[in-house]
Amino acid sequence: MINPDHRTDGYLTENIINFGRLLRSVGLPVGPGKAIDAANAVTQISIGNRTDFYWALHAVFVNRYDQREMFDQAFHIFWRNPKLLERMMSLALPSQIANGGEEGEALSPRLAEAISKTTQQSVDNHSEEPEQQFDAAMTWSQDEVLSELDFEKMTNEEMAAARSMMRRLTLPIIEYPTRRFRENARGIRTDIRAMLRHSLRYGGDYIPMKRKSRLQRPPPLVVLCDISGSMERYSRMLLHFLHALTNDRDRVHTFLFGTRLTNVTRCLRHRDVDVALDAVASSIDDWSGGTRIGYCLTRFNHDWSRRVLGQNAVVLLISDGLDRDAGTGLKIEMERLHKSSRKLIWLNPLLRYDAFEPKSQGIKAILPCVDDFRTVHNLNSLRQLADVLSQDGPRISANMAKWRERAV
Repeated sequence: MINPDHRTDGYLTENIINFGRLLRSVGLPVGPGKAIDAANAVTQISIGNRTDFYWALHAVFVNRYDQREMFDQAFHIFWRNPKLLERMMSLALPSQIANGGEEGEALSPRLAEAISKTTQQSVDNHSEEPEQQFDAAMTWSQDEVLSELDFEKMTNEEMAAARSMMRRLTLPIIEYPTRRFRENARGIRTDIRAMLRHSLRYGGDYIPMKRKSRLQRPPPLVVLCDISGSMERYSRMLLHFLHALTNDRDRVHTFLFGTRLTNVTRCLRHRDVDVALDAVASSIDDWSGGTRIGYCLTRFNHDWSRRVLGQNAVVLLISDGLDRDAGTGLKIEMERLHKSSRKLIWLNPLLRYDAFEPKSQGIKAILPCVDDFRTVHNLNSLRQLADVLSQDGPRISANMAKWRERAV
């Protein structure tokens, strides 16, 4: 129960502002204006009723469905104990909360990190005694551990370190022969045109021998990335990888889709990653919305496939396969996409679960038309993808027969 006396002593407003800062640090779009609105909202309710107090703050701070869980955890932890920040310095309460606490719910790593920082700031502002430095395990991760850590479970500091590691990743794709030829003294083909051109220097009396060989070049790489609500956490991280990939090699085409298809290739060509991602954000209207995979693939096949799928392009489809339209028209478009590409690889973060089963209609429609099926939930999965693309093996991977049988 909230103390009614807090309405007049000024501490309630200060606590609401601190609560807003906590929400902002875990990713919710909370600014000074919302903190003021929250302070005004609680004056219109019975401050002694905890339920009314919860929903008053919820109405101000929560804008989307995916923010509810983070708000709920932050509210019950922040307002449960007035001396929570002081207790957390003992490092006993964080471990208790991280393991489920009294309510048996797993605490978000971002929330744990934000509360830890808030704790330190609160003590620095209110205590004049010298502070002891603590090494909190939940805010540090070595490279080996970070490589295995799921993007969904990373704290803000771990996400920053992972983005830095992504910028150093390379994606070598094996080179394939093209239709074009180039002059090569050790080539197996005779270059008649070059021979006649060089003979003009000698008036036709001498014809030098010229040879040529096929020009080899990496194929274009086309990325179709899902940015729906269920893929938001992963797509935001993978955009940093796609930015590094676009600036590392030529002929990389990136498309984002949710309820519509958007070409963001030009946006990702900016050298500055912040400028590039700001340009991407300004061009996207359906971020964290629904998913219409069939409709978006139809638009890609009709509007873009002839432009970007030439010269044996490799296609990366990044999606969890959860389609709002229940797979309507998806099978036909996937078959067309598969026939237009040299290799079609599906990257699905749900594959990280051992108990994953292809039960949804969207997944069943996609699986028969892909050449490889892999997870993409941490840094190691991206490194494994690089190894696959750098090897000239059979088009269809060995494990695809198993997945296609399970999708029937």
